[in-house]
Amino acid sequence: MEIGAAFWAGFIILIIVLLLLDMFAFHKKGEVVNVKKALWLSLFWISLALIFNAGIYFVFGKEPAFEFLTAYLVEKSLSVDNLFVFILVFSSFRISPKYQHEVLFWGILGALIFRAIFIFAGIALLESFAWVMYVFGGFLLVTGVKMVIDFIKEKKREEKEEEKDLNNSWYVKLTRRIIPMTNDTSVPQFFRRIDHKVVATPFFLALLVIEITDLVFAIDSIPAVLAISTDMFIVYTSNIFAILGLRSLYFALRGIMDYFYYLKYALSAILLFIGGKMIINHYAHTQGMDFHISTMTSLLVITVLITISIIVSIIRSKQLMKSEELKVKNEELKMKRP
Repeated sequence: MEIGAAFWAGFIILIIVLLLLDMFAFHKKGEVVNVKKALWLSLFWISLALIFNAGIYFVFGKEPAFEFLTAYLVEKSLSVDNLFVFILVFSSFRISPKYQHEVLFWGILGALIFRAIFIFAGIALLESFAWVMYVFGGFLLVTGVKMVIDFIKEKKREEKEEEKDLNNSWYVKLTRRIIPMTNDTSVPQFFRRIDHKVVATPFFLALLVIEITDLVFAIDSIPAVLAISTDMFIVYTSNIFAILGLRSLYFALRGIMDYFYYLKYALSAILLFIGGKMIINHYAHTQGMDFHISTMTSLLVITVLITISIIVSIIRSKQLMKSEELKVKNEELKMKRP
């Protein structure tokens, strides 16, 4: 798909305008984003991505449009995993809800830049060395299995009521040794001058962890998207639209994350499917075989996996609520007995 400089320039201008609107119009400084507003903003970002997708359909055709939609859905679903990290980051560094959006804004801005570098490098590798497809595919298979193992470990930690604290991570400890720090979060600044000395704040640590986390997630998500399309424009735009709505999605869903309890199993299955697809399609192509797992098939599989995981998570959440209500009633009955 040939993309002229005008399309790239137009897209970059659009992103700059959207970022400015998000920072200065959609959100007021020091504002706590409520669920209702976050849901409307999430709907706005998703609608914008779908409108852009429709534009690709009418300008470039059906196949690029399906590739964008599938890549967007993969990136969006994998990015939801970031939301769990955001909750952990803000609780570990005690960042007030009214300052969280600003930290996420700069975190997402950094992610836009790093994603461009990762995508360019990934596509350049695939164009120069076709066998890298096998490497990316194998990496996704390993990541899919590792994700399930990590999820099981997390469940065991929850059963032991152990709460992970990011202050104990090696990169936070290293940062504290290198850079003078303050634990004061009363002023939303990444750096402050105290006693004529510039010191970093917990806001900086939160931003640092968010950027590192995104880099780790990008190592998983970029190969997954490259398995769907190797077109730079499709891969980058789908990534950007998925990331842009991540802040609003966090504020919309942070109180109901139990409804995504089994999402990691779905994400694991998606990575296994895409990794397998990447290897099988490339092998079939090199051997001249008339076999290809289409983008439409990928879209259907991914949609079904995510839908099933959410439905099962909702059922689990409702069962837990009923169980808690039953415990409360039993306790009340015990207290009423003479």
